[in-house]
Amino acid sequence: MANKIKYGLKNVYYAVATIAADGSATYDTPVAFPGAVNLTLDAEGDMTPFYADNIEYWISSGNNGYSGSLEMARVIDSFKTDILGYVTDAHGVLVENFNAEAVHFALMFQFEGDEKATRHVMYNCTASRAGSSGQTRGETTEPQTETINLSAKSIYNASLGLDIVKSELTEGVYSTGYEAWFTTVYQPSAPST
Repeated sequence: MANKIKYGLKNVYYAVATIAADGSATYDTPVAFPGAVNLTLDAEGDMTPFYADNIEYWISSGNNGYSGSLEMARVIDSFKTDILGYVTDAHGVLVENFNAEAVHFALMFQFEGDEKATRHVMYNCTASRAGSSGQTRGETTEPQTETINLSAKSIYNASLGLDIVKSELTEGVYSTGYEAWFTTVYQPSAPST
């Protein structure tokens, strides 16, 4: 039975991507990014109708990937150095690099759902720096979160011969891939003919 509802964001991982000349990517080993609070990814792209014979004759559908945000308990230091371009000085102090270039990465995560836990990977993401805020402690301690803005675009997959944006796998469909989902970035395979 398929999931009827979606809830329970967990198992967020990232993997640094190396983009090849043909637009495909290879990925480093995924790194756990604990403390997931909220993920919002909005589809980008327009529907453009073409009219002929006094009807909507054809529709062009643009897929420009996704944009959104990832709210975490805090942005971990390895994400800052691996993705956001921070450097660590001789004393172990994290230093934000003003001239840091965007680093591409895969973002992996899971939603629990009511029947099956669906695992996702977005193949070609970039992220912005998180803002900084806080408040004084009162009678109760209210945790403060950090949010990074995300962009997820397409990447070329040679096996399929397609530009792809994301993959998702539900428990019970492909058990080997499901079990290894967070140990390596899943790469789609061409269907057998």
